[in-house]
Amino acid sequence: MKKRNIILSIFTIVLLFSCSKNPFTGKKTLALVSNSQILPSAFQQYNQFLTENKVITGTVDAKRVETIGTKIKVAAEKWLNANGQVGYLNDYKWEYKLVEDKAVNAWCMPGGKIVFYTGILPICKDDAGMATVMGHEVSHALANHGQQRMSAGMLQQLGAVGVGAAVGNKSQETQQIAMTAYGAATQIGGMLPFSRNHESEADMIGLTLMAIAGYNPDEAVLFWGRMSANSAGKGPPEFMSTHPSDATRIANLKKLIPQAKAEAAKFGVTFK
Repeated sequence: MKKRNIILSIFTIVLLFSCSKNPFTGKKTLALVSNSQILPSAFQQYNQFLTENKVITGTVDAKRVETIGTKIKVAAEKWLNANGQVGYLNDYKWEYKLVEDKAVNAWCMPGGKIVFYTGILPICKDDAGMATVMGHEVSHALANHGQQRMSAGMLQQLGAVGVGAAVGNKSQETQQIAMTAYGAATQIGGMLPFSRNHESEADMIGLTLMAIAGYNPDEAVLFWGRMSANSAGKGPPEFMSTHPSDATRIANLKKLIPQAKAEAAKFGVTFK
């Protein structure tokens, strides 16, 4: 009992004093690991990935990835500076790479290290589609979602220690049942919704960034419509997924478009 109380006390202290603020949403977020620890590791992993994969350079598509990425970065700087966050991006080391891979995917590591796979380009279709993806992926890095996922994972592990302590004097079978139930409950009831919320946040922030960069946010709905058609019938139900369903995502984007356009208008960018 004493051991369990100690663990609960540590858990409470961690929650109280290990938070930061997301400048885009105003919400407090978990920050058990600092960016000073995360970014060097992310940069190293990114460089290793590039050495192990075929990076495409000098082509029209490679230049588009870099050009659109730079526009999204500038849009982020404008928004952050206008909202009292000057210097927020000082530790970012932006890179935009196109990699030959059939996977329909793109990603941005903490600190602004971006990769587009060639497999997603046909679904992007045009610059606005690429800006939709770029804005979304960059937003994960800007909102420190990687930091939050690591922090949530640490809390999940700490909770597992607490469960183990609570049932430590029970039979082996009871301990296994308790740990299995804890794992399932925290995954479906905690980690997966946490991840889906990050995806929705990245959609919201990305929509604003693409609009400030001059790309019509209405095009984001068209892009996700194409993604939906490409992935029809694939993947688990939404409640068991790390991502919202395409239908949920599109519905949310439609609601957010007026807000994104209003933010862009503050920077002199308007759409018909």
